[in-house]
Amino acid sequence: MRALVLAGDVLAFWAVAASLLVGQPQGVQTAEVWMFDQTSAIGGHATKVLGHPQVIATPFGRAVQFDGVEDALFVAVHPLAGAETWTWEVIFRPDADGAPAQRFFHLSVLDPATGKDTDDRLLFEIRIVNGQWCLDSFAMADGQSRVLLNCERLHALGKWYRVTATYDGKTLRNYVGDELQGEGSVQLAPQRPGHSSVGVRINLKDHFKGAIYEARFTRRALPARDFLKMPQNQEDK
Repeated sequence: MRALVLAGDVLAFWAVAASLLVGQPQGVQTAEVWMFDQTSAIGGHATKVLGHPQVIATPFGRAVQFDGVEDALFVAVHPLAGAETWTWEVIFRPDADGAPAQRFFHLSVLDPATGKDTDDRLLFEIRIVNGQWCLDSFAMADGQSRVLLNCERLHALGKWYRVTATYDGKTLRNYVGDELQGEGSVQLAPQRPGHSSVGVRINLKDHFKGAIYEARFTRRALPARDFLKMPQNQEDK
């Protein structure tokens, strides 16, 4: 009788586990997620803090705010190193009165021999045009690169957005929300190990003014229907 009870418990456990995974696209459940709810560590990785980035309250939880002058966080990992295909998503709020060109997230490859940054990198940037912003994405690996910049698609400052870049092995695409901003063919070798900067370019230029709530790194190219959902307002729960 005890054996039957134990067997029943095991079956119930796996039934619950399977139900939790129903509807989740393959690979998403193992994605690396960085929540920006503190400055001393992001995604379980210790940070190097420059300036005085602030943890702020938002309608859906805590985020980190950058002043556009000196604030930045450095993390000693490249979260997409080794990925042949990938999806990179960030929920952020670009604020008014920032510089015309701002690099808000930079994944950089390091030379293992010298420890210095190479030209291989993945970048999220914004450009300010007529008091609004447009998304600029850049990817480079082994001399192959692609820029995606479409400033015909402008967006209001001071609001929360999810931006996404995907690479399926042939085409780089970027999105604001679920709307495609640009795409282009490129052959990108997997990025080698390195580090990341948030709030500034890796060389401490082009600071970002605004806030970041969350980033997710998935090792496959997701369709738009599986993109990270915008967080729910806590007051609506």
